[in-house]
Amino acid sequence: MLPLHLLSRDCKSMNNRIRHSGVIENIQGNSIQVRIVQTSACAACKVAGYCNAAESKEKLVDVFCNHAASFQTGQQVVVSTSGKVAAQALLWGFGMPFVILVAVLLIVLLSTGNEGMAALSGIGALVPYYIMLWYLKDWMRKQLTFQIE
Repeated sequence: MLPLHLLSRDCKSMNNRIRHSGVIENIQGNSIQVRIVQTSACAACKVAGYCNAAESKEKLVDVFCNHAASFQTGQQVVVSTSGKVAAQALLWGFGMPFVILVAVLLIVLLSTGNEGMAALSGIGALVPYYIMLWYLKDWMRKQLTFQIE
């Protein structure tokens, strides 16, 4: 497999777009699946192989476009999205669960004084949230979009 790298050191360009280079893995209809490597900023360092701080993860990204037939499997492309989309994803994936967990934890702890019940209630309150996200996955897919440049 070809080594992939980020186009810029911190994944962001001057126009607030997040870009990753990748390779097209699969094309089905108007959906293109692109394999990208998400790396930390120090992964390009000469001693990164000897350092535990350098990490990289492969991810598959679905890109929906009307001209998918003009691409081919194995082709190197650049996928991008806006900073706003990234912020939304972070909010839904990490921000809201954190707020729900802490709010329920504090409410139950202050009302009952039972730390164990508060902890279990906080974790239990996340179950309906993640079920809601699962039901909204198609809507979220339309909101959190990537483009091929």
